Order: sequence, then C-alpha cells, then structure tokens
Amino acid sequence: MDPLRLLLPRAQAQPLLPLPDGVPAPSVRPRHVPRRRARRHRNGAARMLPASAVASESPWTEQEPASGEKEERFDWLDQWYPFAPVEDLDPGAPHGKMVLGIRVVAWYDRGAGEWGVFDDACPHRLAPLSEGRIDDKGRLQCVYHGWCFDGRGACKFIPQAPALGPPVHTNSKACVASYPCVVQNKILWFYPRAGPEHRDVLQRKPPPFIPEIDDPAFVTSFLVRNFGLWLHKITPRWFDHIGVNVQERNFAKAGIENWQKSVYVPTSSDGTVVAFRNWFRRYCKFQVGWAAPTVDQLPATPTKDKLMDRYWSHVAQCTSCSAALKAMKALEVALQVASIAVVGLLAVAKGTLLTSVAQRAVVVSAAVLCFAASRWLADFIQKNFYFEDYVHAYK
Repeated sequence: MDPLRLLLPRAQAQPLLPLPDGVPAPSVRPRHVPRRRARRHRNGAARMLPASAVASESPWTEQEPASGEKEERFDWLDQWYPFAPVEDLDPGAPHGKMVLGIRVVAWYDRGAGEWGVFDDACPHRLAPLSEGRIDDKGRLQCVYHGWCFDGRGACKFIPQAPALGPPVHTNSKACVASYPCVVQNKILWFYPRAGPEHRDVLQRKPPPFIPEIDDPAFVTSFLVRNFGLWLHKITPRWFDHIGVNVQERNFAKAGIENWQKSVYVPTSSDGTVVAFRNWFRRYCKFQVGWAAPTVDQLPATPTKDKLMDRYWSHVAQCTSCSAALKAMKALEVALQVASIAVVGLLAVAKGTLLTSVAQRAVVVSAAVLCFAASRWLADFIQKNFYFEDYVHAYK
C-alpha cells in the first residue's frame, strides 16, 4: 500500500483504511476554480465549520487485519522519492542529499538537457561527487582526481590514464550507479534502485502525478484567501520550516506506538494524518526501511564549518595566530569607533570648524572608509581564523 496515494485526488485514491459509520471520509480533492470567481471568493466571509465536522470523542481507530489474512509489508525501495524542487537546484553545480540512507547527487546534464541522479561516490576512491563540479563539456567531474562522467553514469575521461594506453575508462567498474529520475510538477523525483531491471520503472510505475498542478488555470485553496498575498508572496519560503522539528521531539517523548493516546483528533480535518499514522503502524511497524544499515563504528559526519574549523584546530593552540587575531579584532573595533567619532565631529563642528563643502566631504569620506575597512577586516578575520567554505563547483 502506497502512502503517497494520500496526496492524490479522491477519484484516484480511496481511503486506505475503513472508517467508522457516520464519520465522513477526509477529502483532499482540489477544486478547479476560475480565476475571476476565485478573486471574488477572496473577499467573502470565512465559512463556519458544519456541526457534523466535530465529534464528541476521537473516532479514528484502526481495524486490525483478520487472523487468516496475509500480512502486507511496504517496500520502501520500490517507491519514487522527491529529491528537491527544481527551482532550488542550481544547474551549474551538483547537489548531494541522503535519502533512506542512500547518498545521492543530482546534477544537470547540459548535453541531454535533463537532470540526473547518481550514487554520490566516485568509483575510483569513493570521493563524494557532490563536492565536484560540472566541467566545460557538461560532464560531472570528481574533484578528487578529475574523473568525468556523462548523464548515463559512464566514465568518459580519466586524467591519469595514458593517452595512448588501453581505454581503462570504458571498464564497467569505472561507471557510477545512475538512478531513474524525472521532473514532474516542478519537482525532481528519483527511484532508489539502479539495476538494469529498473530502467523502465517510469513506464510501469510513474511517480504520483496531478496534472492540474501544472495547469496555470488551476487554483488550489487550503487557507483563508485574504492572507494569500502575505503567506505566499511576501513571507519567504524558508519561514515555513522554522520549528518543524519540535513536534517530532514531542512524539518521541510519548513514544511513537502511543501517539493515539498522546493526541486528541476528533474532527474530520485530522483524517489524512490519522490515516497515515495507522498505515505506518500496520504496514511498516513504525519502522523505516533504510537501504543501508547504520555504521556505528564511525561518528556522525560533522558539518563543514566544524570539519574545517581553523580556530580550535590551530589558532587557539598557536601563540602567533592568537596574538594576530587579538590585534586584528582590536583594530576592527578601533575602525568602527573612528567612523562613529568622525560622524559625531561632523555634526558638532558643522557651523564652526568645517565651513567649506570640501572639508565636510573629506570628513564624510574618512568615516565611510573607516567603516568599510572595519567590515573588510571582519570578513578577513572570519575567513583566515575561523572558517571559509570552499565550493569546488564555483572555483
């Protein structure tokens, strides 16, 4: 049973679990509203919930399968997964992510004019291809030793191989695993199995597709329309992600098996969430089917700023660098104080000492230069004494 069917219109996806008598089924059917009519609806009053939408007690309980019924398990690797919205991907650089324990890299093949998703490990020495770049011929290049791959994952160039020697780059061991992928509804999807038997998976089992989403005349409404401008135009997209990790920690405290006892979901608006939780319990036993087991021998991979931190790895232990850092920070503060003092002098001596326009221009220029020098020095201190990121794709 596929949980992504919950996202489809009701005509294409029925409720996953039978609902009690008298309880309305949750509907996620989008409405096709003409644009002119939709604008009039924005100015209308908010509708009141019908009395039948609220129940006196939580009716959402799962029906256990019959004793003789064969238990069905969900195959996590036989599904399509969204990699990222295409608008968030830079075609000029590779992008790495981890999905179900699989490290993958997405990059744009200029020759084929399409996105590709590879295993994020060069077959040479397992360096991450997501740290590489797109070369001048539009190939994905590993930054470690310069191996280059085309959109199918075949190795096209090995710099260390003799030009007149055997074509070692044509060996199958030099290829990188390529996953089926497709751009649909402005989202890059990929299928986490790379074997040759899965090359036709797009034809026999495509990702969940709602054609109306790509139709510019189609309007969907999940919130009060009066706030649409503020929520979707003015508010930045990253603002919606703030605090999303709080709920999962609260569930972890109560225990995922006891989630129904920890919450109160009496209305039909909670139906989709409850149906998913029941599906997760019945078909997955509250377990995610990770593709690779957790490696307990190694610590968690640190972020770049911690991995390449210069202060704690060297500056704090080096007396020369520590003294230089202290002096530069003092100079930064002095420049900022000087810029403020010069502006104050200009305000005090406006009608006395500084009588000409040229004199005032010199004072203003000195204040601007002091402030600019302090900001340049702050950036210099950060890059040389703390951390400077190095993105190979842009170098």
